[in-house]
Amino acid sequence: MNKLALVTGASAGIGFELARQLADRGYDIAGVGAGERINQLSDKLPHVRVLPIQADLSAEEGVEYVWSEVEALGRPLDVVALNAGKSLGGAFLDTDLDEEKHMIALNITSQVLLAKHVVRKMADQRHGRILITSSMSALTPTPYESIYGPTRAFMFSFAQGLREEMREYGVNVTALLPGATATDFHQTAGMGNTMFGSNDWKNDPALVAQRGLDALFAGKDHVIGGDRRTRRDALLKKFLPEAVKSRQFARDSKPNQ
Repeated sequence: MNKLALVTGASAGIGFELARQLADRGYDIAGVGAGERINQLSDKLPHVRVLPIQADLSAEEGVEYVWSEVEALGRPLDVVALNAGKSLGGAFLDTDLDEEKHMIALNITSQVLLAKHVVRKMADQRHGRILITSSMSALTPTPYESIYGPTRAFMFSFAQGLREEMREYGVNVTALLPGATATDFHQTAGMGNTMFGSNDWKNDPALVAQRGLDALFAGKDHVIGGDRRTRRDALLKKFLPEAVKSRQFARDSKPNQ
């Protein structure tokens, strides 16, 4: 029997590529998505066993439903990719508070709730690998995405701390920090009228997922998800003042008038 991997946000984009590449590595997939599109995952990955799980992870009952479905399989859980997330563009002065609360619930609360189940299971197993998707936005202030960036900074810090805690149980935790990626992510965030609205210059999601999985299986603490230009940008961010990074980000993320 194949080993089992759980991937959230597996319907499309980076999450789908994580699921596809894990399947290519011989893992059966429990794939989570909020919409009906997740039910097509079995057809897209016909060479492994796939359990599509449609659930709203922004609600606590959605997280518990996902975990009950995974536990019902009665199998060890070898890899988990906590990848689900969303953004919301626009000035904080104008953005909708309910949308921001939903984003915090999805990007942070759901990740922590699901991670609690995952780490306890893997600690009992004495093995496992956890990939947590953060973002390059964790490395900079993010004006006009003012809540999204801090949610990703939280997940990056969470992953780094959890990595050290889980070391004694034989569990590796790796953070994936994608750069801008050619998916529908920014369009869904309402950022079509910014520089991020075009996918022409962005990273291929297959490359981002590959870098994440290669780092996970190599036992690395984190990895920048993207091409050489993206990795160079991440290196520069270590040395630039926060005010400079903030102005640079605003230049690209501020909606066009």
